[in-house]
Amino acid sequence: MPLIDQIPSVRGKRGRPRFRPEKLYADRGYDHDKYRVLVRAKGITPLIVRRGSEHGSGLGVHRWVVEQTFALLHWFRRLRIRWEIRDDIHEAFLSLACAIICWRRLRNLSLSWEF
Repeated sequence: MPLIDQIPSVRGKRGRPRFRPEKLYADRGYDHDKYRVLVRAKGITPLIVRRGSEHGSGLGVHRWVVEQTFALLHWFRRLRIRWEIRDDIHEAFLSLACAIICWRRLRNLSLSWEF
């Protein structure tokens, strides 16, 4: 719940900012009615897989994107193990790694469009 509390409000058109995301995806580790009630109280629809249910619920499609992002960031050895004491330097290397990943993806995408 502290993580959900730290999600900033989404800004949009004029007026009051919207609350939080509409849905929350979670795995079987969070399958408890306590969490479902707390998340619903925040105005978010919990999509939590029930324990004992078969795999293939469809939630893995969204989770795979996050796991792939971590795998891509682990290509950079300096980010795999944090050597820097100062967090601003580590965040700078993280931003640089994200920029390199995006550049590589865009470069490969543009090469596939050429005839």
